[in-house]
Amino acid sequence: MSALPDTRDGQVPARETWPEPVANTDAGAVLTDLILTTFRLNARFLEAAQDLATHGDLTAAWWQVLGGVLDQPRSVAAIGRRMGLTRQGVQRIADLLVERGLAEYRSNPDHRRAKLLACTEAGYWSIRRISLVAHPWGNRIGGEVGADELRTALATMRRLIAIIEASRPAPEE
Repeated sequence: MSALPDTRDGQVPARETWPEPVANTDAGAVLTDLILTTFRLNARFLEAAQDLATHGDLTAAWWQVLGGVLDQPRSVAAIGRRMGLTRQGVQRIADLLVERGLAEYRSNPDHRRAKLLACTEAGYWSIRRISLVAHPWGNRIGGEVGADELRTALATMRRLIAIIEASRPAPEE
């Protein structure tokens, strides 16, 4: 493989100097199609989440962060890892949730400075109100696809996540 031209100066090199990519295998081409389709699906999920979240007077992002602490309090970094968000993004939303009484910070016995975020009753109530519309929505969409097909898709997605995460260096905290 030839070296890429230096473009740090912002200049686009002449097209004839561009290196040729390695040819895609069948699996590589299908993965590329899957990635592009996932971008589209993600956009539809985010639109649906935003609509559903309004039933609990939340945004989709607030719902996502609260979802990271419904079962137990977690640090902001742990919520980020669990939900695939940056620590800074989670911190900003966590502060808003606390300010609005939907969550609270608790001391962390494992780390003096990294407090734990916990859902409050008001937060659980918001999530319950969302579930009143989210469950029927999920049942309808899931019913059209079928549980077995969704389980297969979920297993494939989890495998892809594990492969990709294993190939990346560990993030610094």
